[in-house]
Amino acid sequence: MTGRLVIMGSGETSPTMIKVHRQLFDLVGDGSALLLDTPYGFQENAADITARARAYFRDSVGRSVDVLPWAEEPPAGVAREQALAALRAARWVFAGPGSPTYALRQWTGTPVPVLLGEVVRSGGVVVFASAAALTLGSHTVPVYEIYKAGELSAWRGGLDLVHDLTGLPAAVIPHYDNAEGGHHDTRFCYLGERRLALMERDLPTGTFVLGVDEHTGCVLDPGAATATVVGNGTLTIRRAGKSVVFTSGSVVTFAELTGTRASGGSPSVREAPMPVERPAESVRAAANAHEAAFVAALEGRDVEGCIAAILALEQTVTDWAADTLTSDEGDYARSLLRSMVVRLGGLAGAGSGDPGARVAPFVEALLRVRADARAAKDFATADTVRDSLVSAGVDVRDTPSGVEWSLRDS
Repeated sequence: MTGRLVIMGSGETSPTMIKVHRQLFDLVGDGSALLLDTPYGFQENAADITARARAYFRDSVGRSVDVLPWAEEPPAGVAREQALAALRAARWVFAGPGSPTYALRQWTGTPVPVLLGEVVRSGGVVVFASAAALTLGSHTVPVYEIYKAGELSAWRGGLDLVHDLTGLPAAVIPHYDNAEGGHHDTRFCYLGERRLALMERDLPTGTFVLGVDEHTGCVLDPGAATATVVGNGTLTIRRAGKSVVFTSGSVVTFAELTGTRASGGSPSVREAPMPVERPAESVRAAANAHEAAFVAALEGRDVEGCIAAILALEQTVTDWAADTLTSDEGDYARSLLRSMVVRLGGLAGAGSGDPGARVAPFVEALLRVRADARAAKDFATADTVRDSLVSAGVDVRDTPSGVEWSLRDS
């Protein structure tokens, strides 16, 4: 029996992927689960990333994972052999954020790529996301070198694990639909169309780009020769600038991906073994939704609604706390949370009830006094009552159907 090679575009330790992770763990039962720390092992906050990832799998997914320390290729000796033995025995292996080129330097020429393939061949699951996903194809995007350091747009050699396990000649690109650039193009893992088009010319004939959107997974099943798209986005197969897109829930044959069997213009879709899940794709998106609910409740002086929105945002911050993606979105959500608390405090200070309802008995009593005075032709008293109400912020209107009043906004 073969296992699964899973490519995640991003969101690998966010709420969007919880159900997917749980179902992947179900495939391997109680087998050994390892977190491979290589892609981010060079970072000063590596220990924090490891701790957050382990907390995510423990608390959100319900599975404890051990760390396979390979921040740098270990020298020959006991520690190295122990790490390799743990990898041989693993049923589930995960690697995620960091630098793809750094990871390749530590893995290339070692037993690690072969052992990862053996995990899948023996029925286990290998989940590579974000930076780690970039290493899986025949060619790798050196994203930091190009996007941050200005190196020429050129491929680096990849592990080619996708081809080794599935026969698919692919260059894997996660973060395929990234939109962080706003006014400049950061799709295709920050390459943008111009640079990807240039690099695409250098791919060997037959090799295609396998693009996985953010908060999306591609579950490759070598035994069934199918790819299942899960999560929020899509899977894209791109050749020479032309793309075929498969939506979440699609189960596509490898023959369709390579183009050796036509799909009739649409993917071959069968009942997917994993559900389509569409929660908010980021802390920012969820926070904005909760704030919108808060504002609506605040305008309606709905205290319980305000509290519900605040608690929902606090839970969102908690749920996303383990996400290993480095960004300022957590700070953004917390700033909204503080603002909501302050605004609710303002409502409490002003009083959440309808002020008109509170003063209605007094206003109605004075209007009866005014009506009696007018009936007695005591217009001086009637005018005094009206002027007193107006000065207190109560507008009085005499209409053909009777007297109407309202409180002026302060």
